[in-house]
Amino acid sequence: MADQKEENEVKGIEELISESKKNATPKISEKKVAEVFEEKMGKIRIQELEAVAQKEAASLGYSYINLVGFPINSESINSIPKDTALKQKVVCFVKTDEGVKIASTNPANPKLKEILDTLIKDTFTGKGEIFLTSENSLQSAIKLYEKFPPAREFVAGVQITGEELTALKKELKNFGILNARLNEEKNITQVIKILLAGALQSEASDIHIETEENKITIRYRIDGVLHVVATMPKKIWDLLDSRIKTIAGLMINVTEKPQDGRITMIMKETGNLEIRVSTLPTAYGESIVMRLLSSKIASLKFEDLGLRGKSYEDLKKQVERPTGMIITTGPTGSGKTTTLYAILSKLNNPETKIITLEDPIEYKLEGIAQSQIDHDKGYSFASGLRSILRQDPDIIMVGELRDLETCEVAVQAALTGHEVVSTLHTNDAAGAIPRFLSMGVKPYLLAPSLNAVIGQRLVRKIHDKCKIEAKPEPEQLAKIKEILEKLPPNSGYKIDLNKLKFYRGQGCDGCNHIGLKGRIGIYEIFTLNADIEKEILGGKTSEYRMAELAFAEGMITMAQDGLLKALDGITTIDEVFRVAE
Repeated sequence: MADQKEENEVKGIEELISESKKNATPKISEKKVAEVFEEKMGKIRIQELEAVAQKEAASLGYSYINLVGFPINSESINSIPKDTALKQKVVCFVKTDEGVKIASTNPANPKLKEILDTLIKDTFTGKGEIFLTSENSLQSAIKLYEKFPPAREFVAGVQITGEELTALKKELKNFGILNARLNEEKNITQVIKILLAGALQSEASDIHIETEENKITIRYRIDGVLHVVATMPKKIWDLLDSRIKTIAGLMINVTEKPQDGRITMIMKETGNLEIRVSTLPTAYGESIVMRLLSSKIASLKFEDLGLRGKSYEDLKKQVERPTGMIITTGPTGSGKTTTLYAILSKLNNPETKIITLEDPIEYKLEGIAQSQIDHDKGYSFASGLRSILRQDPDIIMVGELRDLETCEVAVQAALTGHEVVSTLHTNDAAGAIPRFLSMGVKPYLLAPSLNAVIGQRLVRKIHDKCKIEAKPEPEQLAKIKEILEKLPPNSGYKIDLNKLKFYRGQGCDGCNHIGLKGRIGIYEIFTLNADIEKEILGGKTSEYRMAELAFAEGMITMAQDGLLKALDGITTIDEVFRVAE
């Protein structure tokens, strides 16, 4: 049927060309018709060649792959140097911890086995496969080398190795040693390596380098909280600033306006480290922030988020539904995007088309098509979401629902057979529905489209190696009992308020004497039921009323979830009240 349709289209174009020659003033120029004809014939020839390649793969015993439009990320394409790809007619289109997949127009080429063996050494499973692809498909993939330039060598060709990093990390046992090493080091390249090694040793997410009147202050953001880790003499600022800008691809002589760059630090033994660099003019020079993009966040499993009991079971059911909308709420830095990534990872499989719309894309997700909005080119969340719907997705992630237009498109998508996950800026889960209604979302569309709302915060975890019992003050204990007394009867939790036991970390070298290491989420989750839907359809509600209905359904609050985790020795009372009081 498809071949007959294409034959009819070609005949139609030929008739149009013939008719244009007869008419003195044709509706469309002969040149334009010829261009349309050539374009259509080109597509038909490509389809025929793909069919030939597919048959050839079957006859030779290889799997076939069409790479046109296949979501290949930077790490995968650059795992084979461009020169090798062109010479051996091969590209790597999948490279994850689970294995490697490469494609070639000549899969029997003996060199491909050597290339594959080299690549699978970096994976946990040691699995690899060679696919047959067409010449057109291969060339489509090779164009990605221009889109994803290879990782730049660290500091103009000086490569930091995993062994060197390990040695530095072992040496930097605490911030005191880090401060001493930074101030005694005379080589500016080594200073940057020490800064990065110290950040990795302490599992920092950001390095803040700030100029002041008489000194440079270095701060690490560890588990969401900034810590001053070192100060350095102001006289080295120009050298440090220039070197960081050089390796991040920024303009060295531009100091009066903000700049953004990126570094890929090559570490063969431990995997490449992506670093996003931002500079900002200040009164005494510039502020530099280096964000270390850890692959741990992108690979976090749904089961490891910190959800438990009824909350876990309720959300798991909603995540597994094929349609509807799941919203996570909270302020910036509360872990909303991490939760969405964990949900996508749980749903990710070859039979499911997942597309994301993000601002910006920070973590690459294998097998998921990720799209970044660009306000300068008019590519917003609303317009991007409309474009995504034409891509036949099963699941859509929208980085943030900021305005009525985006909300309306997301709601329509959820009502027309798609699962939509997104974030909304409200203080808690109960505030999400009043927020939607205040933006102008129609109640009769919101009620059937919304599956679940998540409110969340991140708390730091007690470092297990230095955990000791902690006794709360009488006033604090009274407050704890008041909160836990209000646990919903159907929440699944029963607490003996006369036997409360809490813990804290006393500090050691393993946690840089903070007593806390790592973070976990505390949550409040409600799913829609008949009473909540009825409230939405009324068109007017409040946070208080939504919280009341959610409580009746068995929802525990973030503060209650946090205190339950504190009773289990996971976090401290102070941490819970810091973020969820």
